[in-house]
Amino acid sequence: MSLQQDSVVTPTDDEGRSTRPMTGHEYIESLRDDREVYLYGEKVDDVTTHPAFRNAVRMTARLYDAMHDPAKQDVLTAPTDTGSTGFTHPFFRTPHTEADLKKDRDAIAEWARMTYGFMGRSPDYKAAFLGTLGANSEFYDPYAANARRWYAESQEKLLYWNHAIINPPVDRHRDPDEVSDVFMHVEEENDQGVVVSGAKVVATGSAITHFNFLAHYGLPIKKREYSLVCTVPMGAPGMKLICRPSYAQQASVMGSPFDYPLSSRLDENDTIFVLDKVLIPWENVFIYGDPEKASTFFPGSGFLHRFTFHGVTRLAVKLDFIAGLLMKGLEVTGTKDFRGVQTRVGEVIAWRNMFWAISDAMCARPNEWVNGALLPNLDYGLAYRWFMTIGYPRVREIILQDLGASLIYLPSHSADFLSPQVRPYLDKYVRGSGGYEAVDRVKLMKLIWDSIGSEFGGRHELYERNYSGNHEGVRAELLFAAETSGAAAAMKGFAEQCMSEYDLHGWTVPDLVDNADVRIFHTNGH
Repeated sequence: MSLQQDSVVTPTDDEGRSTRPMTGHEYIESLRDDREVYLYGEKVDDVTTHPAFRNAVRMTARLYDAMHDPAKQDVLTAPTDTGSTGFTHPFFRTPHTEADLKKDRDAIAEWARMTYGFMGRSPDYKAAFLGTLGANSEFYDPYAANARRWYAESQEKLLYWNHAIINPPVDRHRDPDEVSDVFMHVEEENDQGVVVSGAKVVATGSAITHFNFLAHYGLPIKKREYSLVCTVPMGAPGMKLICRPSYAQQASVMGSPFDYPLSSRLDENDTIFVLDKVLIPWENVFIYGDPEKASTFFPGSGFLHRFTFHGVTRLAVKLDFIAGLLMKGLEVTGTKDFRGVQTRVGEVIAWRNMFWAISDAMCARPNEWVNGALLPNLDYGLAYRWFMTIGYPRVREIILQDLGASLIYLPSHSADFLSPQVRPYLDKYVRGSGGYEAVDRVKLMKLIWDSIGSEFGGRHELYERNYSGNHEGVRAELLFAAETSGAAAAMKGFAEQCMSEYDLHGWTVPDLVDNADVRIFHTNGH
């Protein structure tokens, strides 16, 4: 991947490697390669200019440019820990203190605010994995050198990775290594690497990334050829992305930014990820030939702790935005002072507060890890995974309930306001309460609808429900994690401690007074 240099000064170390993140311009240029992206029956020639992707690309470019903004560098940057003299996004580094984790969190939140919390797979998302590779490189032995190399390179350039780790919803009643016609597996090994075929889902946002990370999550695998954890550049021959419908392109064709202010620029297209005899070079392999390690990658790598940390922080930012939309919407409709409405706004704010509290707690009570590194607290991260499956749908329900018909009492297009025949009626009949003019009311309601009711908004509810696993898995893994950590045994022991203080004959501890002097029923038949 070649990166076009611009006027930003690049610090270098003795080896002369790049030690600064790419700029927004360089990011855009880096996407012009041989990637095969298919949409509406055609191959996309250039994701940076195609209406399905071009504005999502530019919103991502804003994130890269922010790394070079002096006003944001205190929160968004930190020195690299690779031996270079450059800077990076803090979450790409290994944290060793609570202060490090707090800086990670604040940088995640800052980037999330730039996309209103709606870009879940921003470049720092996969830093949840990449930031583990330095401290935990030996986990990937005999490919530990690959882990260390990718840790340094991704940190110094701020490479944009994504992932596809779920098997397609096909033949799920069978073991994952029995579905060789669909699931990802190695067909051949040679001196250059492994040749891989199969599919993965759902490669969210991958069309505008640099690399895709491939691993396994789900039922344990047993066969060598399925036990692969690796990465592949987006332009690799034989790799194909088949996209779902584009909300951004639909917005461009049928609407305008006024009508679809989120979907027109923040649509992370979800794709069917297909490998058709793709060569994965050995230097891009992290795990191969070890079914047990490949099956336990998810908890063993540190990724689970960190992606829940990223997820809960981004969701908290998103709820800041959505809560603000709801309160403004209630002002416009004239219902903000209704008692029942106020109680439900309070509920939305409570959900928002809880997710921020989980984010805080994951920093404040970290888990000790390998080589002096720290991980965000997994117990709290797993709690977030469960709460978000009911919290986000509940917030959406409240908005639909309390704004009701206001969300569809709207003109079809911004062009209606430009029509001299229609505009007078809109100004009179579609105005808002409290002095809101019609155009301002419609602008707000279309934004709210796009956030929770359009195809884009509906997809986001599904995304938050399934962001980190299916609804049963996120619950069961709370139990499995507690059993693994010893917390389950401690909880049972706590209950047993209480039970040990009494028996059929009364108290078994010396400091409590027995009831022999007052009881009606006596033991031993007396």
